[in-house]
Amino acid sequence: MTTISVTENVKRALLKIASELQSKLGIRIDLNEAIRYLLKRGKKNPNLLEEACRPIPEFELAYEELIEEKKRDEERARRKYGV
Repeated sequence: MTTISVTENVKRALLKIASELQSKLGIRIDLNEAIRYLLKRGKKNPNLLEEACRPIPEFELAYEELIEEKKRDEERARRKYGV
């Protein structure tokens, strides 16, 4: 599985489509299935695709913070448990 980043607007749109599909089909639909449905349907919305593919401006900063926090967690675990 691959993780993708989308803006809140795109996420809301995908959730709305997934919700509509769930109501229509009567089965649980995740975001992957909603995306697959849109791809098969052939609905072309270049703005939505462009927005979905745009990198999040704060990504690198958030990633660096995540790495630093992980290092601090590991250090705390080493001190606490002697691992």
